Amino acid sequence: MVSANQPVKSPESAEKPGWVRRRYVTWLSLSLMSFMALMMLIVYESRWVYPEIQAYFSQTGSLTGQQLATRSRAYLQNAQQTLLNDQPMSGENIEAISLNLDLAYGLMDVSVYHQEYACTGPSVTTVGSLTSRLTQDALSPLAASRELLEPINCLTHIEMDQLDRRGMVINNFSESTRRHSQMLIYSSMTIFIMGLLFWGMHERQLRRTQRATEQKIAWMKRAMRDPLTGIGNRSALHQEVMARANQPLGLILVDIDFFKQYNDELGHPAGDQLLRRLASLLKKQLGTEAKLYRLGGDEFAAVLPCADDTELAQYCESLITGLTAEQFNHPAHPDNKQVTLSIGAVRFIAVETTFAYAYETADKALYSVKAAGRDGWQISAGA
Repeated sequence: MVSANQPVKSPESAEKPGWVRRRYVTWLSLSLMSFMALMMLIVYESRWVYPEIQAYFSQTGSLTGQQLATRSRAYLQNAQQTLLNDQPMSGENIEAISLNLDLAYGLMDVSVYHQEYACTGPSVTTVGSLTSRLTQDALSPLAASRELLEPINCLTHIEMDQLDRRGMVINNFSESTRRHSQMLIYSSMTIFIMGLLFWGMHERQLRRTQRATEQKIAWMKRAMRDPLTGIGNRSALHQEVMARANQPLGLILVDIDFFKQYNDELGHPAGDQLLRRLASLLKKQLGTEAKLYRLGGDEFAAVLPCADDTELAQYCESLITGLTAEQFNHPAHPDNKQVTLSIGAVRFIAVETTFAYAYETADKALYSVKAAGRDGWQISAGA
C-alpha cells in the first residue's frame, strides 16, 4: 500500500509546463504569421496593380502619338480636298490650305515620329515647302495634292503602328493581370490553408494543455486524499491549517484501540471496512465545519473551529457517544467486545510554529489516554 505521505505523480507531470507553453505559443504565432503574410500579399498585389493601370492609361507612344498622327492626317486631307476643288486658286483658298498645312506640320514634326518612323523626315519636308511653292505658283493644285499623298500615307502608317502598339499594351496588361491574379489566388489559398492548419494545431495543443492541466489538478486532488476513506491525508492537513492562518482551531487526534488485533482476527478487508465506517462516524458527529484526515494506519485527525476547551470537550464526548451507539463489533478486544477509541485534543492558533507544537501536544494527550487504559479522551492546554 502506498503511504499517504508519498507524492503521487501523474503521467502528465513528466511534461514540462514551460515546454507545453512554448509549443502553444509557437503554433499560435505561426497561425498569426500566416494570416499576416496573406494580408501582406494582398497589399503587395494591390500596390502592383495601380502602377500597371497607370502605365496603361499613360502610354504616350500609343495613345497620344496616335491622336497627333490622326489630327495631322485630317489637316492634310482638308488641304488636299481644297486643292482638288474645281475652283480656281485664290488668296482665300491658299490661306486655308496654308493653315491646314501649318497645323499638320506642327503635329507631325515631333521627335517621337522622327526617331521611330523613317517616312517622317521626307513628309515633314514636303509639307513644309508646299505652302511657299503654291504661293509662288511653282506647283499646280493637282501636283500639290499628289505630293500630299506620301505624307498622308506616312501618317496613316504611324496611326496603324500606334494602334498595334496599343493592342500589344492591352494584351500585355491583360496577361500580366491574369498571371498576378492566379498567383494571388493560389498563394492566398496556400497561406490560408497553412494558417488554418497552424490554427488547428494551436487549438489541438490548447485542448491537450487544458486536458493535461485538468488531469494534473485531478491527480493533485487525489494525492491529497486517502484512497481508502476519501478524506484528506497528512499533507492535506498541513495545507488546511496554513489556509486558516491566525484562526482559533481545535485539533483532534483519534486512534482505534487494538486495531492490529482487529485485523488479525477478522482480516484486513474487515479492517478497511472499519476504517471507512469510522470516517463516516467522524463526519456525522463533528459536523460539516470539521475537516477530516487519515494520517496513516488507524490514526485519524480532525481540524475544526473551536473557541474554548468546553466546546472541544463536547466534540470529543460526542465521538465517544456516537461510537457507543454504533456498537462496532471487536471480537479481539481484551476489555470490551465493541470498538473503542483513544482521543487526544488541543486548541491552537493556526500558524506554522504553533501547529507543529499543537500536533505534538495532542499526540501526547492521545498516548496518555492509551497509557491510562484506552477508551477515553483528553484535552491538553492550548498551544
